[in-house]
Amino acid sequence: MLDDKDIEKLLESLATKKDLNDLSVKLLSRDEFEVAKKDIKDDINGLREMVQALVVSVDKLVGAIDDLKQEYTMVTAKVDRHEKWIQQIAEKLGIKLEY
Repeated sequence: MLDDKDIEKLLESLATKKDLNDLSVKLLSRDEFEVAKKDIKDDINGLREMVQALVVSVDKLVGAIDDLKQEYTMVTAKVDRHEKWIQQIAEKLGIKLEY
């Protein structure tokens, strides 16, 4: 059974009618709601365009990186070929190459 102290504790934690009135929740009119809805749609469309632009930029970067990777592979093969030729020339001339 609840005694007076238990009821007082409950009343301290529950919202009163005054507390609920003080919240002053504002409801939007239909026109205000439509304006807010349009603003949100515009914001979403703007974000969509920005994301699309970022995707295009990332695709371009990936393409550039792929081109650089291919170029690096070709340059590495060329350097290896030159090193081999230098070794062959050094052997024919009797020169000892040091690293």
